[in-house]
Formats: sequence, C-alpha cells, structure tokens
Amino acid sequence: MAVEYEATALQHMLDAEGLYPPIWVRNPRLANGEISPFGLVTNLTASRELVCSALGLDDHRRAAAWWAQRQERRIEPVTISAKDAPVRETLIDGDDVDLSLLPATLQHEGNPGPYLTAAHATTFDPESGIDNSAIQRCWLKDARRMSWFPYPNSHNARNMRAWHERGEPCPVAFWIGHHPAVSVAAQVKLGYPESHWPAAGGLLGEPVRLTPSLNFDGTLLVPADAEIVIEGLVHPEATAPDGPFAEYTGFLGPAVDAPVCEVLSMSYREDAVLHDCGSGLADNLTPDNIAMEGKLYSLARAVSPRLINVHAPAQGRRFLALLQFDGALAGEVRDALAAVLAWRRVKTAVALDSDIDLFDPQQVNWALATRFQWDRDLIRVDGLSTSLLDPSLEPGRKTASKAGLDATLPRYPSTPPVAHPEPAALKKAADLLRRLTDSGLADDWPRL
Repeated sequence: MAVEYEATALQHMLDAEGLYPPIWVRNPRLANGEISPFGLVTNLTASRELVCSALGLDDHRRAAAWWAQRQERRIEPVTISAKDAPVRETLIDGDDVDLSLLPATLQHEGNPGPYLTAAHATTFDPESGIDNSAIQRCWLKDARRMSWFPYPNSHNARNMRAWHERGEPCPVAFWIGHHPAVSVAAQVKLGYPESHWPAAGGLLGEPVRLTPSLNFDGTLLVPADAEIVIEGLVHPEATAPDGPFAEYTGFLGPAVDAPVCEVLSMSYREDAVLHDCGSGLADNLTPDNIAMEGKLYSLARAVSPRLINVHAPAQGRRFLALLQFDGALAGEVRDALAAVLAWRRVKTAVALDSDIDLFDPQQVNWALATRFQWDRDLIRVDGLSTSLLDPSLEPGRKTASKAGLDATLPRYPSTPPVAHPEPAALKKAADLLRRLTDSGLADDWPRL
C-alpha cells in the first residue's frame, strides 16, 4: 500500500461504513516507489471500544467518570539508561539521518507533502526545566528538515518562544508510537508548566520509563519504550510554509508560517513501526474526545451531583457535549450546562434524562424533538472563548456564541409516560429477531 493517499483513502472508506479496525501496512510503498524499512500503522485509535480496552476500561460508555477519576492520579516516571531503552536499539545522527525513509503519509488533496501526524513534540521551559508533550504535525521537507506547527497558544509554543527570547534555539524531541495510555495521556490539558509524564503514569497505572536524549546534554528526557525518536533544534526566525492540512473539524486548515526543525539524530526500535493518525477522522478524534469527556464530567459534576455521564460524540467533532442526569433539582441542569460551555472547545451542550442512551443518535434526536422548547429550555451565552479552528467563525473573530439545550423532560403532572412494549412480548420478539439474524434472512433488510 502506498503512503501517498492510499492509506488515508482506506480509512475514509472504513469510516463511511462505520468500521474502525487498526490498519497495519507491513511494507509501505514510498513516493519514489521503494519500500520503507519501517512499517506503518494507522487507524489505531479510531475505535472507541479498542481505545478504552487498551486503557483497561471494559465499558466504553463509562469513560467519562473513569477518566475524571484517573486524571487526578499521578505516578512519577523513572529514568533508565540508553543501553536498556528499546528506542535506542538503532542510532543515527548527522548526515546519516534521512527522514524520507519514514513512511509518512500524504493524506488529502491539497496537502503539500508527507506529514508526521502522530508525533508527540516534547520541549521544556528553559527557566524551570519542566517539559511538555503534545501531538503536533510535521511536514518532512527533506532528509534533515521538517516544519513543525505548535498551535500558537500551546505550551510547546510557549516553551519555544522562551528559548527564542533568550536568543537560543529550542531543543525538541518528537517521539512516535507507545502504549495508547501514554499517547492519550500526553494530550491531557494541564497547567503551565506541568509535565505530562506523571499524568501518563497515572493513566497507565505504572511509571513511564524515560531515557536521556542523545543531544542537549541529556537534559530532555524521551520515552524509552517509544518506537521512534527524532531530536532537533528550532532556531530563532527559522520558518517555512506549512499546510494546508486537515484539522479535527474535517476541513483543511489554511497554510501557515511554521517553525523549522533541524534534525540532529534519530533512534528507533528494531523493526520499528511508524504510527500515523488519519487527520479529521475518528482516528484523530476518539482519544482526545474521551479525555475531553473526563474533563467535562469533572466540571459539570462539581455543580450538579446528579450528573451521571458525559459523551462527546465524534460526529460533533469536539464542539458538542451530551450530559446525562438522574433527577436533577431545579437549576442544576443549567448550572452544569453553563460549566461545560465555559470549556473552550464546547459550542453546544445538550442535557438529557437517564432513560436516554447518550450513544444512540436516534434517542438523542427523539429527546430534542419531544422534550425541548426553544423559549423555555435554551441557554445562549455570547463572547466566550472558542477554538479558532471552527470554520463557522468569520475572519478575525476570536469568541463564539454558545448554546445549552435542556432536553430533560419537564416534571409536569400532565407529562405523558413513555410508551414501552409489554415485557413478555418484547422477549419473544427478541428471540425471533435473533433467529432471523442467525439464519441470514435479515442480511438484506433496509437500514436507516
């Protein structure tokens, strides 16, 4: 399979069918027709069930409360020597480095070249020495240069600016591939400056193993169990065009001027596999949305003890949050809606009763259609912070209007009961449907 377009096209086809298996390309074909010495894996985090299973969570529907509890736990990392670090099995530096051998993907029409899409950039604050990690894209320009786009408000960008204000290049290491718990936890939003390694250990349930970088006198630590680590310097004023590139919104983001990394070294495991992420697809959305659910659960639960669950469906990108309550008292639902709307990415929050399945769009739509009145149940708040990647924002606008929709059932004496089938008849119908399905007679039935 070719790294140019083909791997991502397969992800789009699977996504359209609602199928989310990991894709492992053992012998990826590079743009020049040669086979990369590295394997390629993508769609690894597209399935919510698989991601939760990798995190040790059996029921993906309970991820919000589980994550909210785990995100407070911290386990400090441990440092091991290079000789014991799997990622140091092969070392390449200087002119021997050739980024073009990596099976970096060219994903969508309009992209300018091959990108590292699941590389965690790790920098550190020159004053405190505290590090930060985040997935940030890199366009491979040539054998030893790549653009790197740290979102301007990110902690990595703040670290980089601190180095440049001192007139010094910013050290950076990009690590690729790890246990999903480490990769996901490295995306958790923390205070500044605050290292991700203790949070990742808390989610993993054991210390993350780190090893000193090959450069920078070992002051920057990298994951010992990563697949690949690329180390380099970002010099002041060194920039180059980057993009257009697909964002989590599903739209191509515009071309920008981005810092350029001069690559100093690369190390990797024997038989290393490059982890790719389908930008704008479920692969890109699922892990961060699960982490987002945990954060929103904590925010809403603090003002409404009767909150029981939160879901951020991938179809809503990162702009939609569904909140579930069990017997909330007057004002509680609105308090919780207001709390989650203050979270930068959330643009619409919907409150639902405990009898509504947050993971079933048909039930959510039914609740909105039958339990909601615009004049009574809508909360609108203007001028709140938002993601500037929202394509509905007009140029130059930096705040958003947000809405909370209370679709919980009004507690009126005249409220009609929900229509339920008779239990014994429902059991018989379920048995009949199972027999028809097992026989294959239901295979050609029309679906929504």
